[in-house]
Order: sequence, then C-alpha cells, then structure tokens
Amino acid sequence: MKVGIRLGLSAFLASVGVFWFLGAHSPVAYAQAAHIRWDIASFSPGPPPSLGAGGADSARAEDNTGITLTGSGTFVAPAGGAGTSSAVTGGGTWETFDKMGIPTGDSGTYQVTGLARWDEAPGTFTGAEDTIAPAGTARAGLVVLRIRYSDGEEGVLTVSCAIFESPPTILEGITATKGYVDYWNRIPGLTIFHTLR
Repeated sequence: MKVGIRLGLSAFLASVGVFWFLGAHSPVAYAQAAHIRWDIASFSPGPPPSLGAGGADSARAEDNTGITLTGSGTFVAPAGGAGTSSAVTGGGTWETFDKMGIPTGDSGTYQVTGLARWDEAPGTFTGAEDTIAPAGTARAGLVVLRIRYSDGEEGVLTVSCAIFESPPTILEGITATKGYVDYWNRIPGLTIFHTLR
C-alpha cells in the first residue's frame, strides 16, 4: 500500500456538497475526567455515507519517507485535559515507506502506553452515518499519545480531528514519531473522537 492522499470527512463531504445534521454536542465538562475513544477512521460513500473504524492514515518525514498507521483505543483525560493518565488502551499497525511510497519491509504493531495531552475542540458531526458510536458523542480535538512499536522503538502518536464548524487551525489526520524520526508532515486523513460517558 502506498502512502496516499486521504481527504478528511468534512473536506470530502464539503467537496461533494453533502451535509445534513446528525447531532450537535456541547463541550465536555472538565470538572471531571473525560472518557474518550479515538479512531483512525474509514469512510464509505454509501449510500448513505458512513464513518467507521478501521481506517489508515499517513504522514511523511523530512526526507519524504512515510509511515502509515491504523488504530483505535480509549483514554481517560484528567480534568482540564492536561497531564498524564495510566488509563489508556489501544494500538494498531504501522508500516514505513520510501520516498516513492514503496514499502520498506518494516512493519508491525504498536501499543499505546500513555497519554501526554488531550484537548477537545469545537465542532459538530454532520454529513454521514456514524457507525462507531452515537453521532451525538462525536468530538473534534487533539490527543498526544505515547506509543511503543513492536520493534522496540518508542514514539508519540498525535491524532487530530476537525469536524464541521471546527476552527481552520485544526488539522485532520495523524503525525507520529518513531525513535529519532519525526513524521511531521501529515497526509490529510480521517480521525474521530467519541465521549464514552
């Protein structure tokens, strides 16, 4: 699989002019811990269009080599969104690519080992059926997760989600580090957060 361009859900739906209201939300009250599910998501054009689990997102390093990750999991964010939490689950698969998008032969799994930061962002989920969780629980935001790769290297996975009416400063997709390599240049992907309670 080559590292390719993937449109975010809001960008894709805007490009085809498909928007209908599926549910708004109010910000998580940070007087208590936030229980959140994160997904690198997939999109099916339908009909009806639908958002689901099991997607893959990519990012590139300074020399244009790339990494693609799948994954999902959960975390409990302390009140205020900052700080660390041991209540994390999840992981997925990883694969690296050369500058031409050809697999290097390095691949495996990764496991989430910690939460560095979570910040919810404004936004409303619209435009598709949500097959992961009730649409009213969908959230935009940014999470920074500590991860351990199956080859023994460690890194950070940043998952960022922008949905309808999210500020334009928010990217849609992932970035990651693996050892000393920073895959900082995200390829537009598809991610989503849901509140669990």
